Amino acid sequence: MRKTLGRLLPLAVLIGTMGTAGLTAQAATAAEPAAAAPATAGQAAAADIKDRILAVPGMSLIEEKPYAGYRFFVLNYEQPVDHRQPWKGTFKQRLTLLHKDESRPTVFFTSGYNVNTNPRRSEPTTIIDGNQVSMEYRFFNPSRPDPADWSKLDIWQAASDQHRIFTALKKIYTKKWISTGASKGGMTATYYERFYPRDMDGVVAYVAPNDVVNDEDSAYDRFFAKVGTKECRDRLNAVQREALVRRGPLEAKYAAAAAENGWTFNTVGNLDKAYEAVVLDYAWAFWQYSLLADCGSIPDAKTASDQEIWDSIDAISGFSAYADQGLSTYTPYYYQAGTQLGSPDIKQPHLKGLSRYGYQPPRNFVPRDIPMAFQPAAMADVDNWVKNNANRMLFVYGQNDPWGAEPFRLGYGARDSYVMTAPGANHGANVSQLRDGDRALATQRIQEWAGVAPAAAALDAGRTAPLAKPDALLDKQELPREHQLRP
Repeated sequence: MRKTLGRLLPLAVLIGTMGTAGLTAQAATAAEPAAAAPATAGQAAAADIKDRILAVPGMSLIEEKPYAGYRFFVLNYEQPVDHRQPWKGTFKQRLTLLHKDESRPTVFFTSGYNVNTNPRRSEPTTIIDGNQVSMEYRFFNPSRPDPADWSKLDIWQAASDQHRIFTALKKIYTKKWISTGASKGGMTATYYERFYPRDMDGVVAYVAPNDVVNDEDSAYDRFFAKVGTKECRDRLNAVQREALVRRGPLEAKYAAAAAENGWTFNTVGNLDKAYEAVVLDYAWAFWQYSLLADCGSIPDAKTASDQEIWDSIDAISGFSAYADQGLSTYTPYYYQAGTQLGSPDIKQPHLKGLSRYGYQPPRNFVPRDIPMAFQPAAMADVDNWVKNNANRMLFVYGQNDPWGAEPFRLGYGARDSYVMTAPGANHGANVSQLRDGDRALATQRIQEWAGVAPAAAALDAGRTAPLAKPDALLDKQELPREHQLRP
């Protein structure tokens, strides 16, 4: 696993890095938003919700978008660049608020990337029929300090962003709160719980990878040796291999596409490295976004034309992914993968003698003027905390999702917490795809954590169901195909 990233830090630096967890409380206190004078019941009832939100110190309105039955706000919130030294500058962090009613519980959603500025409900929001706050992750534009001190992009700083937003809005939304997110968002919700375990009343983390030891990736090799069927695995491997056998003519097509679209390859180094990175992502990307039923769409490598090989690789992996133009949006993710989160590696023996670079490390996908140093203790700390301290946490994984090969696991210290797997599901796995018993239990626990469980469900978990009425637009849960190897 990315051995080039695995340089051990001096012991003193490691102690300093991990020791900051103990400073969380006092640093967060220094960075807390100023508390507004509490309103009387009559004043609160008379004030419009928008006015109350904008009365929060540091909060400003970007726009309000109408939606039947809700108020939807796109907002900016002023955050410290460094929560340990909040006096050293601030930046504006974008968030959205889907307001239903102050008497309902609230879901705190994080994608771990940019925030969607259109009204949407996460699955837990439909389950509890609540409000939803959605936060853009720091350093994803436009929520990036200027100038950008990349050393301030870490999981503790991001959790502290979330803590400040929660602290500010809890004065308005006083009922229970549930945090949630999928993939990197599920990781974000988990890290937030690790550093601020008293904030949320429950956590629902979907398809959250847990790369505890960056250099140990045998779990992924075992996953790819058995996922799906042998026939499907063989078809994918054959196309991948053929794409490297035909590197010459296919790279000529790549060069033509790059010229047509204005793609450049300064970050990764050259077109050849970008081409191989796309090809090596092929099998992983298929299982991340597709289902076993989609195997029939994979061409027969023995008879496929160059164009058919190209089209399949492009549809699944995306030839624009490792161009500078494809990488720039995701620089914050690759920076974190190369400094704290870790990144996967798989052996792919069927490509022996054809692969020139293997899985390339995150360092190759971040501009060289941004310094990076890996912190091997960061994920081990979170993993150990979850095993021994998880309380009211639910982890949901997809059976055929590569990112679930290294999941979070619960130890003897966990309480009222669960790890569930959706059969046959990919990276879009959710509660609705669980087996009947797991789905009923998960729904019942989420509603109980949020304080809205129906009395009938307390007697019979099988009678649970989402409390919100379905809405085709708000509940749109399609899994967008994101190119590059990212959670």
